[in-house]
Amino acid sequence: MTSLCDHLKECGAIKFGDFTLASGKKSKYYIDIKKASANPRILKLIAREISRKIKDHSIDADYIGCVALGGVPIAVAVSLETDLPLIIIRKEAKEYGTKGQIVGDFIKNSNVLMVEDVATTGGSVLRAIRLLRDEGLLIKNVIVVVDREEGAHAALADESVELTPLVRIGDILKGSSHIV
Repeated sequence: MTSLCDHLKECGAIKFGDFTLASGKKSKYYIDIKKASANPRILKLIAREISRKIKDHSIDADYIGCVALGGVPIAVAVSLETDLPLIIIRKEAKEYGTKGQIVGDFIKNSNVLMVEDVATTGGSVLRAIRLLRDEGLLIKNVIVVVDREEGAHAALADESVELTPLVRIGDILKGSSHIV
């Protein structure tokens, strides 16, 4: 059986070169999970893996949450796999309509499992977690497809949130001829 790690490599989700990440950091590699989430077979695999982690780690979740845009396909797939409703957090409040930053109805004091495509420093998901907590929601867990192992785990732990990766960058880069 082909592993998620192998699928990510095969679909071209791992690119080598000179990149600037969302965190502002420079990197010799880039993880483009959108390449994987645009492939229905791989997206289904990701959703099943996240669903399994929810069960294996006894994660209490009333909602699946994500940050737009990268996390949306993953969160939708997990929502369909688990039958849990979805909450999407926009990076910024929109300027029209209801002007909201949170998409989805929710009940205060409910548990939200955040899902992410890639975690580097954890900055994007931490901003979303703080916003949701300000709205009265509880966030104790984040499941990420790929952990770049560059500080997100510790940053989330400082906020009493557990980060669970499906794949760590060290696993992806094992045996790679590219210099990191």
